[in-house]
Amino acid sequence: MVKDIYSDINVSETYLAKLLQELSRHNIISSSRGPKGGFFLTDRELHQSLIEIVRVIDGEKHIHSCVLGISQCDAKDPCMLHDLLGPSKTNFMKILATTTIYDVVHNLKTVDVFFPS
Repeated sequence: MVKDIYSDINVSETYLAKLLQELSRHNIISSSRGPKGGFFLTDRELHQSLIEIVRVIDGEKHIHSCVLGISQCDAKDPCMLHDLLGPSKTNFMKILATTTIYDVVHNLKTVDVFFPS
């Protein structure tokens, strides 16, 4: 699987293998060892939300952090982009929480869901 897709997504084979191993360790995807081994998705894993992948790869802290990286940024003491990007970030987080791996794989969600007019 790694060899099949790493060049298509423009990342190194090593980096992709590490990401997939990390996702497997957190039960986001499954893996099997051996000459015919690789990574795969079970029915249960297909129905996990995308936010679970983001949590494993980036961590919970990054999900809720300021887009400029300012540690003191919050609703009481916002950075210069907080009010501008806040609603977009909230909407994006809702999309990640409600969109499953199955949705992405099978294109069940329309473009309108991601980019409402």
